[in-house]
Order: sequence, then structure tokens, then C-alpha cells
Amino acid sequence: MKNLLTIFGFFCASNLLPAQNAASDIETALFNLPDVSFKKIDSPDGFEAAYELKIRQPLDHKHPEKGHFYQRVFLTHKGFDRPTVICTEGYDRPTNRVYELSRLLNANQLDVEHRYFGASIPEKLDYQYLNLEQATADLHHVNEIFRQIYKGKWVSTGISKGGQTTIYYRYFYPADVDVSVPYVAPLNLELEEKRIYSFLDTVGSPECRAKIKAVQTRLLKNRQEALIKLHWFAKGANLKFNYLGFEQAFEYAVLEYEFSFWQAGHDCAKIPGDKMPLDSTLTHFLSVSGLDFFGDEVIAGYASHYYQAGDEMGYYSYKTDDFKGLLKALPMKPNPSAVFMPGKQPTSFDGDLPKRVAKWIDEYGHNFIYINGDSDTWSATAVRPSGKTNAVFFFMPKIDHSRARIKNMTKAEREKLVGTLEKWLGMEIE
Repeated sequence: MKNLLTIFGFFCASNLLPAQNAASDIETALFNLPDVSFKKIDSPDGFEAAYELKIRQPLDHKHPEKGHFYQRVFLTHKGFDRPTVICTEGYDRPTNRVYELSRLLNANQLDVEHRYFGASIPEKLDYQYLNLEQATADLHHVNEIFRQIYKGKWVSTGISKGGQTTIYYRYFYPADVDVSVPYVAPLNLELEEKRIYSFLDTVGSPECRAKIKAVQTRLLKNRQEALIKLHWFAKGANLKFNYLGFEQAFEYAVLEYEFSFWQAGHDCAKIPGDKMPLDSTLTHFLSVSGLDFFGDEVIAGYASHYYQAGDEMGYYSYKTDDFKGLLKALPMKPNPSAVFMPGKQPTSFDGDLPKRVAKWIDEYGHNFIYINGDSDTWSATAVRPSGKTNAVFFFMPKIDHSRARIKNMTKAEREKLVGTLEKWLGMEIE
């Protein structure tokens, strides 16, 4: 009888958890959630507890009988009375980190690794189940589970491809969150996004763009000497190039240099001129456009990313007009694609989904805050104001992909962002 009373008392207490705040109570709550296993990890400063979770997810949410996999999620707990930020990762998430939005809102955080990345990979890598409808259904399932204990406001956010996931998540499940904050998130409408060409033709100063083209041209004109030096670099770094071949990888890296230069916010003043030794140019080139990015290990590591780009999300190619007669391993036409599909399977992109999402965003995409840097290459395909929604846009001047963050905003920008969040979430932000 005593044991039955103890069990009954435990059950009653578990139903009062949202009103409690001690770290021990979150563990009790986690024990009672479906499809969740967890282990405690170090708690970030300012939070009560943190856990690495495994969430049981169906391979196919419409047909659960087809099997399941376990998705890695990191929970950082602040309190049952706090809002919750769900971070929609686009890649793997091997360790816990706290997003700046979670600290700004003093919120709980669920950082969700994307399916088919990191530890969130099914036993059989069947790519038919790697699509945005299934990936966002994963996020919806996490939302459903944790709304049992976190009953306040919810915000979704993600960076880069994770920001794309934020946009698609809201499209498929518009009622899951109160506010969405995608950072540096492209919404590509084509497999070969020509808006990127227009951006690269106009970004920065004419003098800087000319210096970038001069580096690319010099490397291609001095390809034999460059290839010899890069061969020894690749050997020392143990790089393999079975997927592309060494000369193709070299030419891809030369073409990528322009894209990466602006994405990463490099300094035009540090571009070596033609009078500098070729070694100086190669050192600079490798710091901007890594040869390893086109090696087997990185291409294999990004296989799921490339599949998504070639199947649904779109991507970019490299315009070759300025390099007539200088490309030996890659074709001049069509423009070489930056998508490297797993197993060299053909792409199946038709553009239907992103175009539907773009139309929905323009018409119904309320309570979005878009954060972009206007010198970031990916800002070329960022969502733009339609004038039909209450969405708020930040295109931070002279800011690149990695620095387009709240911490780098001007005082006026930050005040606008905080004021918008306070209005939409109905809370004060300190």
C-alpha cells in the first residue's frame, strides 16, 4: 500500500512540473516524455541544466511502420515558465551550444540536429526519406513532445542552411511557433541561382572585383606551377580527389574563390597583386577557397547537404565567361554546378517546393525576423520584403555570413529587433 501511495504521489507531482523550476524536476519531466532518452551534460552558464537527447523519429512520418531512427537533440533548460527557442539545424550538431537568441530571451533551448547528419542517421541511408517535408515533421514531433512541459511562447531560429530549415518549418507547420528568426538564410528558387551572378557582378568596388578576377586568372594561367605546389600541399594534408580528380578540384577551387571571398568577408586590401610571388598568391587563395572543400572527405561529409540542394533546395553554379581558354578540366558550358550528388547520381530538382514557399512567405509569412549581411554572397537569394506581411528585415551593411548576428547590430538595429520581439511575444526583454 505504501508503494502504491508513493507511485501515486510521484504521478501527481509529475503533472505539476510546469510550475516548478529546480533542475531535478526537468529530469523527472524528461522521464515521462514519450520517445525521449537523455543523458546529463555540462550546463552552460546561466542555465539550470543541459541534456543530450535521443528522440525516436519515424523514417516516414506518414507511414511509421517503415521504421525509425534516433535524432540527436540538445536541451538547455532555463525554467518551465520561460519561452522556448527551437534551433532548426541544417547540418550536424556534435556538441551543445547556446544561440544568442536563447540568451536574449532568457529561454529554454532545443537544438535539433538535422536528419541524415551527424548522429541522426538511419541504419540504411535511403535518401528518399531525406526531404523537407520529413525533416520539418521531425521538428514538429519535437515540438509536440516538449509542449507538454514548455507551455509558453515558442521561437524558431537557425543559421544559414539551418535558417532555410527555419523557413520551411514555418511553411509546413505555421502554428508551431510564435516567431521565426532565420539568419543568413537563402531561399533558392533554381538549381543554378542566377541571382548570385548578379550579386557577384555588383558587390563591393569595381577595383576589388578586378583584384579578385586577377587572382583567379593568374592561378589558371600559371596552372602547371600552381598544380605542382598544390600537389605537395594536398599530399601533406592527406587529401584525396577520387570524386572530382585533382585538376577538376583545382579549377573548382579557383571558381569558388570569388563566392567564398564575399561570403566570409575577406579584406580586399590583403589580396596579393601580380608582382607578388606565386607562393603568396597560393597561400592567400587557400585561406579563402580551401582545396580540401573539393576533396573526397569533405564531399562525402556533405553528401546529405548536396542531395538536398540537388533534390529540393537549389544551389549555385560558377559563371565561366571570364575564363575562356583557361579551364582545361571543367566545361565552359554549362556552368559547372557546385552540387556534388552522392554517388554522382543525377539531380532531380524541379523548383516547385521553394517557389511555393516563396509565394507563401510573401503572402502569409507574418512574425518573421530576417537577419542578413548585405556583403554576404548568400544575401543574393535571401527573402526580400513583399509589403504584404509584418515581417522585419535586417540587411546589415558591410557584414558577411558569419558576422550577421544580433551582437554585431547597431544600437538602432538592436532596439528595433528587441522591440519587435517584445511586441510579438508579449514580454519584456532585459
